[in-house]
Amino acid sequence: MRVHDVLNRKGRDVVVVSPNATVAELLQLLVKHRIGSVVVVDDGRPVGLVAERDIVCALAAAENDVRSLSVEDVMETDLHVASVDDDTADLAATMTEFRIRHLPVVDSDGKLLAIISIGDVVKARLDTLTDERDQLIGYVQQ
Repeated sequence: MRVHDVLNRKGRDVVVVSPNATVAELLQLLVKHRIGSVVVVDDGRPVGLVAERDIVCALAAAENDVRSLSVEDVMETDLHVASVDDDTADLAATMTEFRIRHLPVVDSDGKLLAIISIGDVVKARLDTLTDERDQLIGYVQQ
């Protein structure tokens, strides 16, 4: 299964934030949308990603209130991205190897299209396995 198949099922909605926003504004987005990470976008291109884990690390290292920091101060900038043509099995391997839970999906120009989570990838893999099982059962029962 390809990323575009997953996006056709789940949609392409993605919550974004500016690198200049405050952590307080970012926290409001996480709570409002009930999500675990936000893509940091500048001029339509992902420049970072902030997950709950990044905020916890900032809290642990901070001497003052981190809510006044900018998103740029806490975001992860070593981004791995996906394209709509990537295979979900390959994404599963990448996400496991690098311990990544979310990947921005970009077009050939690097513009943000969507986001794909490890949950999306696992569901796609399960759907593929279920389809294969059903086909095998159908074949055997003929």
